[in-house]
Amino acid sequence: MIYSVKNDFMEVCISGTGAEIISIVNNETFKEYIWQGDEKYWLGHAPVMFPICGRLFEGKYTYNGKTYEMPNHGIARSSKFRLTAAKRDEITLTLEADESTMEKYPFNFRFDITFKLVDNVLEVIHNVKNCDDKELIFTVGGHPAFNVPLNEEFKFEDYYVEFDNPCDAMRVDFSPTCFCTKNDKLFNGGAVKRIDLKHELFDNDAIFLYNTDKVITLKSDCAEEAVTLSFENMKYIGLWHAPKTDAPYLCIEPWCGIPANDGVIDDLETKEEMIHLPSGFSFTNSYSIKIN
Repeated sequence: MIYSVKNDFMEVCISGTGAEIISIVNNETFKEYIWQGDEKYWLGHAPVMFPICGRLFEGKYTYNGKTYEMPNHGIARSSKFRLTAAKRDEITLTLEADESTMEKYPFNFRFDITFKLVDNVLEVIHNVKNCDDKELIFTVGGHPAFNVPLNEEFKFEDYYVEFDNPCDAMRVDFSPTCFCTKNDKLFNGGAVKRIDLKHELFDNDAIFLYNTDKVITLKSDCAEEAVTLSFENMKYIGLWHAPKTDAPYLCIEPWCGIPANDGVIDDLETKEEMIHLPSGFSFTNSYSIKIN
């Protein structure tokens, strides 16, 4: 099932599978901002990360002495969400625990994602409720991919990402297999504001940063089209496209969590950067996408 929200500025389509944004179109220019997928590079659009961000070592974790398997980025991206609220410019899609989720993630939860349009801004609001009688352990994140170039008259290298303010960003250090090494370093010597895009940036996979400004814009000095992400409640921001390719898109990924450490099968109760939510409580965070 495909759902949509619209207003005078834009129309957004969301898949019921994974609550994944699959299209953002400017109503005036009919410009498509979301990567439409290509098996040559990557078939995704904007998968949702829950209850983990990134990958687990050997695809496994332990909890209460039992070993579980979970795919990269968790269970939400392949799960069927149901529509629980709808207006012209706002919808909520919901995932609740069932037998199939319990096999990979032994918790009773409700995960609501609200997509709300305010002028030329799409707000993506995550709400996780602990419906269990024990602590709920999870994290959340987004993985939206944008067409680059946004204007076909230009090329990938004409674009850059820019923070609103300079920041002494730290880069998460990854092993060749994309696990954390705990050797994080200052990115580009500090005072980072602008990162010029070139495909070689992603030859060793993603660039993940923290201690950054919380507003980042994808733009070009040659074109009017731009995308701005605001992610006040997310610690990390990632930049990625398929490594060692000329992929014509850029993922800008706000995450609360990080992948496993290299060589370590995590115990969920001690895994780094996880949210521990008491029984009966709810957790809310959000990010937004502004198009120009």
